[in-house]
Amino acid sequence: MVYAVVGVISYPGLILINRLKIKGTEHLEKLPRENVLFVSNHQTYFADVITFLHIFCAVKWGKRNRLGLPYYLLNPYTNIYYVAAAETMKGSWVSRFFSLAGALPVRRTWNENSTEKRRGLDPSDTRKIERALNESWIITFPQGTTKAFAPGRKGTALIIKKCKPIVIPVVIDGFGRAFGKKGLSIKKSNTKLTVEFKPPMQIDYEKSTQEILDEVMYAIEQSREHMLKEPHLAEAMQEGGNIP
Repeated sequence: MVYAVVGVISYPGLILINRLKIKGTEHLEKLPRENVLFVSNHQTYFADVITFLHIFCAVKWGKRNRLGLPYYLLNPYTNIYYVAAAETMKGSWVSRFFSLAGALPVRRTWNENSTEKRRGLDPSDTRKIERALNESWIITFPQGTTKAFAPGRKGTALIIKKCKPIVIPVVIDGFGRAFGKKGLSIKKSNTKLTVEFKPPMQIDYEKSTQEILDEVMYAIEQSREHMLKEPHLAEAMQEGGNIP
């Protein structure tokens, strides 16, 4: 029911008001139902995740690189969790409602508005994610913030190293320009929204967490190499906009 409500509300903003372009869903078609981790850059609190859910449901119904009509909401793919900051999911009635769609609330490793500093995930949060991976797919945003080219958090690499999931990198663009940061309000219409699923990463689990994290950040195009290579891209993405 939550998928149906959120899906019907969000669909027009993705397809009718803006222009969603999807690539790489062929990499999702033969994935197992468990121990799959999607790692992605992040531009809004909710629009990114909701779009992923739309896509996963469409793929379940045999669609490739498109949503089409949203009849897939009649029988959605719900074996999915997404990692979200606990304080974000308590922020409004919208976030509280959307948390019913599979949120895994975790404490931030750092908080921009406080002096508290933590180096890794809380042990209870780690166990929570591990249990979810044992039976489902998980979406996570290694940067933990919507700011482009922010450094990644080692918690993601620790989970990868310990659980050895199939890791699917995802690169998104345009959501920060099209949608409000904390909701689904439309900021700008006719914006090109892109979601690209890349092939599963080939990870050497014997590498250090920092090396694994560096590979993840490169795969989702948020590494220092990407920023230095195309400074105009960094400026555009800081604004949540499209790549020129």
